[in-house]
Amino acid sequence: MQFSFDHLVWFLRKPEEALAPLENIGIHTVNGGRHKTWGTYNTLTYFGLSYIEFLGIENLLIAEKHKENRLITHIVKQLPKENGEGPARIAIRTDDIEKLAVKLKEEGFTVYGPIPGERVRTDGQVIRWSLLFTEIASNHHSLPFFIQWEKSDDERFKELEEQGVLGKHTLGHPGFDSVGIAVYNLDHTVSTWEKLLNRHLSVEFINLTINARCRTLDLQGAKLLFCTPLGDGPVDQVLKERGETPFLVNLNATNQNRFFKMLNGCWIFQ
Repeated sequence: MQFSFDHLVWFLRKPEEALAPLENIGIHTVNGGRHKTWGTYNTLTYFGLSYIEFLGIENLLIAEKHKENRLITHIVKQLPKENGEGPARIAIRTDDIEKLAVKLKEEGFTVYGPIPGERVRTDGQVIRWSLLFTEIASNHHSLPFFIQWEKSDDERFKELEEQGVLGKHTLGHPGFDSVGIAVYNLDHTVSTWEKLLNRHLSVEFINLTINARCRTLDLQGAKLLFCTPLGDGPVDQVLKERGETPFLVNLNATNQNRFFKMLNGCWIFQ
């Protein structure tokens, strides 16, 4: 069973408000489209097949009706909070979502799905996929959800090229290096993710930029960087304000070397 990093979901009350700030720093971003049956809509920025989805609620009455789609229940609950905006969920691409659902149930995870999803692009084309959500009893864990696209990776890459959304960044040739996830207990979190994906994470190391103990999980498309604070700093602040959650986008080949905050999230350009 294959696993790849697919995308980072970033909650915003108005996803279109990500367009200008990102374009101003050289990150090309486009209007994505609408999820009519979920009551949500998005804007997108691509780095190959890996991307960031800025997701917002278009119709709260529709969004509130969903129970099995745990991403929608999450955004309905999270967005009204004072620090509700920002990086929120990791999506991992798989090639056999039905088999994965069976496997996770057998291993004691609570599973929702697979459920169908679709988005109507601004040009009217419908994009389709399946989603699988998993949870555990200690629900403070920020677990990923899984996605299997209707089309192959090669087909999707070709379509993105034809749409002109790839290779338009003016900030060098940026790509995903890693996505940082703030966690309370590094060892406990690592154990859960290793069971979830049947993969081993790296040895522990110290990241001085964010003042945290970290371990990484290498996936095609981007690494996942799990971080527990050593003291005051970005990770400690995120845990106090938002709990366990993705919080950091690390891009390489940007011709820069800086750490900054934008859109209620942290960024590293290198």
